[in-house]
Amino acid sequence: MLPVAQLYLRDVPGLRPPEGSDLLQVLWCPFEHDDGMPTTALFWRTAAAVSDILLAPPEPAAIYGVFYVPEPCLVHPEEVIEYPSALELGKEMRERLERWAVTEFGIEYLDLCIPPGCKVGGYINWGMTDAYPTPCPTCGTPTEPLLTISGKEWYFDVHHWIPYEDQADNLAWGPGQDGPARPTRICVSDDNAQIIQICPASPEHPHTQIMQ
Repeated sequence: MLPVAQLYLRDVPGLRPPEGSDLLQVLWCPFEHDDGMPTTALFWRTAAAVSDILLAPPEPAAIYGVFYVPEPCLVHPEEVIEYPSALELGKEMRERLERWAVTEFGIEYLDLCIPPGCKVGGYINWGMTDAYPTPCPTCGTPTEPLLTISGKEWYFDVHHWIPYEDQADNLAWGPGQDGPARPTRICVSDDNAQIIQICPASPEHPHTQIMQ
């Protein structure tokens, strides 16, 4: 298993960890499994109890490809407001929002409501499929997104989601595949997003994952 993310509650208040925990560590197996994604493991811990930190994590004996070996990088969380995907809305509301987004901003509602990239919580950016229910396999409670893992933090031509401090580098690099928009250098199954979902009723219930 390889480390994918390490998130502290002090940096990401939206984590909602189990009582007594303030650190989330996410690992995955660097192979595509039956669902087309790496299998993930979640570890909720107490940061104060973490000691003997390794300078370099152990490397697996084999990997599916280098795009499942994340490049180490720092996380700079930023809180933004999201809105549901158009695929979660009724036909009339969806058409109204599409007209409004094009008229007011000259872009599609899809590019306006949900930011690209890795994130905690928020809404699912449906696109590969229509929106569908994802109940907890243990109790049937609707699961909620915990972490979205994406290879790209933004798209070259969707400027409003590019951090101000990265806009110059984005323009200088151009629409390349390994520019500043891809700091981790990962690519989930043809550049899709892997969404880890958890049961809001109990953190002990197993998590699920979907791809969009």
